Amino acid sequence: MARAQFDRNEVLDKAIALFWQHGYSASSMQQVVKATGLQPGSIYLAFGNKEGLFREALERYSQKSLARIRETIDGAPSIGAGICRIFENNIEASLEQNYCSCFLVKTQLELAAENNDLHELAAKQLQGIEALFQSYLEQESDAELGRQRAISIMLHIFGMRVYGYQRDSADRILQGLRAGLPWLPWGP
Repeated sequence: MARAQFDRNEVLDKAIALFWQHGYSASSMQQVVKATGLQPGSIYLAFGNKEGLFREALERYSQKSLARIRETIDGAPSIGAGICRIFENNIEASLEQNYCSCFLVKTQLELAAENNDLHELAAKQLQGIEALFQSYLEQESDAELGRQRAISIMLHIFGMRVYGYQRDSADRILQGLRAGLPWLPWGP
């Protein structure tokens, strides 16, 4: 039997969009087939099942998020300025018409009661993001302060990703971030 030819990353990006919008549990295999453009047999052959596809989608989303964080911080005049820019980008994203929060945060919230392998995978991916922030922050401070500040960043990211659905809340969110993270070099 010939293997189906498709761009795996393109399929994963389509799956991310579906799962991000509807969640894991509410996304049926029919929806997965329609969103990815693959036949069920191709999905099972390539990913094992819906859970396997979801796992790879979470991992791809996480890798793209890590790359975006690195690019933003590395392109900024300082680590703190890069972190501020990440928060500003998140606020801007929250104002978009089709805003869906963060795929990892939504997965954590959706699967929290189940505490299954998918919930643990999302938690692991979020820990990887925290570790990346910590590695940057430790370049400017000691390890303990870097760890504490990375945790604080993650708490603020979680909060704004959940709270940021309100279209008129951008100024309030920015004010809250400035108050909660006064050690960052916020602009005017």
